Amino acid sequence: MPVNDKQVRKLMEEMSKHGNVGKASMKAGMDRKTGRKYLRAGKLPSDMKKPRNWRTRSDPFEADWPDIEAKLVEAPELEATTIMEWLNEKRPGRYAPGQLRTLQRRFNDWRALHGPEKEVFFAQKHRAGEAMQTDFTWGDALEITIRSEPFKHMLCHPVLPYSNWEWTTVCRSESLAALRRGVQEAVFQLGCVPEYHQTDNSTAATHNLKAGKRGFNEEYVALMNHLGMKPRTTGIGKKEQNGDVEALNGALKRRLNQHLLLRHSRDFECVDEYEKWIQSVLKKANHLRLKRLKEELAVMRPLVVERLPEYKEEDVRVTTWGTIRVKHNAYSVPSRLKGQTVRVRIYDDRLEIFFRGTLQYTVERLLGKNGHHVNYRHVIWSLVRKPGAFPRYKYREDLFPTFTFRKAYDSLSDNHANVRDADMHYLRILHLAASTMEEDVERALDLVLQQGLTPRYETVKGLVLPEKKTEVPEQSIPAVDLSEYDALLASKALEVVK
Repeated sequence: MPVNDKQVRKLMEEMSKHGNVGKASMKAGMDRKTGRKYLRAGKLPSDMKKPRNWRTRSDPFEADWPDIEAKLVEAPELEATTIMEWLNEKRPGRYAPGQLRTLQRRFNDWRALHGPEKEVFFAQKHRAGEAMQTDFTWGDALEITIRSEPFKHMLCHPVLPYSNWEWTTVCRSESLAALRRGVQEAVFQLGCVPEYHQTDNSTAATHNLKAGKRGFNEEYVALMNHLGMKPRTTGIGKKEQNGDVEALNGALKRRLNQHLLLRHSRDFECVDEYEKWIQSVLKKANHLRLKRLKEELAVMRPLVVERLPEYKEEDVRVTTWGTIRVKHNAYSVPSRLKGQTVRVRIYDDRLEIFFRGTLQYTVERLLGKNGHHVNYRHVIWSLVRKPGAFPRYKYREDLFPTFTFRKAYDSLSDNHANVRDADMHYLRILHLAASTMEEDVERALDLVLQQGLTPRYETVKGLVLPEKKTEVPEQSIPAVDLSEYDALLASKALEVVK
């Protein structure tokens, strides 16, 4: 076995004690001759190694390297896999797939010695209280569930780079509403504001100008003016300029993952409970940053304004279909609002629909464009009267609230020759769900399907609303004692005589 530096140091230590080479070598775990060699040299093994400047095997690409190098000089961004394909066309059968790694090492060495200059990044020295950086990061890797259902979400993550103080809110998308809520939550936690607020060039804060440059959204500028911070962004494609928060995004998720392991569960009752749990973890982490945070708070301006609403309002007219269109998506509303103009409060995660100042309906906000969310309770009363509209209804798929309802309809379609009869049975079942409890109807459908029966309306209704026999209680009619009335009449007659 080769001797390491630790053994030779032990050898020299033992020699200084008693001067016996054999004994010192034995205690150092080496042969006497080896010990004598290192004692004569007076050097550690690491100091005696000579760098190897020769190849241990022949270079398989030596013959073709001049041609390869010429191509690299012409286009330094070429990859080894591309050149390997080119070589296999030029020299069929000469090179094996396992030699790709050798070529990749040659490419790496060539770029280090002869390649173009690379961009160098410069570590920045942050000033206390100068700026807050905010970024969005996906939280899906945490595998969070809400009531056992997978929860797709993002985290809005504001950070003070000087002290690394951080805060987080849960959001559905990288929207201005999410940014407004995240930043406000952070500064109201601090009670102070820095001079600048920095983001990347996301559409939450910026938009494309006709000149092709990025400018700030008016609403984002209004938020910054209200809070008393100056907005600034990173250069386009320069995410390293937001490097502190970018690095802390990974650290945040690692920290949360560790605490989830301690929690023994990734399931939460609701989003609010999940967000409060995250913030409790961050409070503990921020406690370790108090010293530098105090330096920041000492030079930051006090927050003296009220919190802005975390929603945007729009007035929308309800169509004859009983729907409204908000942010390129369609939503149903109670049919009694058809033809009316409603006010919609648009949050990051939900819509609240008001009429004459009274809340009428709350619905989860859809992401993306051209989506739809139709609540069957809003349209079922009309569909029962007009069943012919069901087969080609534009939002027909929304009328299957769960997979069980979908299976029930498929079973009805398979066991009815007349499609209209299957539709009528299903619509009446849906009407029953809207009139009673959807969960009760779903359990009844499950029971019928498990028994291999067709879930007709009468069968399901019988399980959800079983008929109760009215029992008439037996009553005993006591005999009337008329002598009491005779005594009463006699007493009245005496009063009259007197």
